[in-house]
Amino acid sequence: MSNTLLITGFDPFGDEAINPSWEAVKQLHGRTIGHYNVHAVQLPTSFERAGAVLGEAMEQIKPDAVICVGQAGGRPDITLERVAINLQDARIPDNDGAQPTDGAIVEGGPVAYWARMPLKAIRAAVLEAGIPCSISYTAGTFVCNAIFYWLMNRLAEQEGSEQMRGGFIHIPFLPVQAARYSNMSSMSINDVVKALETVIVHLNDVENTSDSAGTLHGA
Repeated sequence: MSNTLLITGFDPFGDEAINPSWEAVKQLHGRTIGHYNVHAVQLPTSFERAGAVLGEAMEQIKPDAVICVGQAGGRPDITLERVAINLQDARIPDNDGAQPTDGAIVEGGPVAYWARMPLKAIRAAVLEAGIPCSISYTAGTFVCNAIFYWLMNRLAEQEGSEQMRGGFIHIPFLPVQAARYSNMSSMSINDVVKALETVIVHLNDVENTSDSAGTLHGA
């Protein structure tokens, strides 16, 4: 029997009319990929509201795995985020006009969480599919990192979720977005969707690495 995977993308923010994360993940909604029935949900680019929307979706869907996806304009490849940090420090306002500086996402929470995905196995599979892919060690300090941290904190506190997969993926601009800039990297929607399909298929691969669930604590 198939399990359920919740995958999220964001609404547009800043000066962009579209967000490639939502354009991609909505194409996966209702499909069965690998061992998962996929359910896609759009999150607001809001420090205050994104976690509430994700939490409500998790309560309703009761997923067996959660992957959040976000836009990283300027990055040239699919980037698998390895660590979420307990910091919100916005360079620009979010879609509610909020621009927190040097604040914690969860007061008193761990400094950081590792992603709960076999990142190196997934990277190898995406590269094998002919799509540029790398592991990233910073998800930034905007809403993408905030929802990544929120998710990992939720999984750490949720009873019975010790083995539950969860993580965050950044994707490049689409060509229609990159065309507005000079020498900007982009990736076609077809390649982004193919990469996300590959991630889902290989989400439960086993690898002997330190990419294990856990927390990082300050001194």
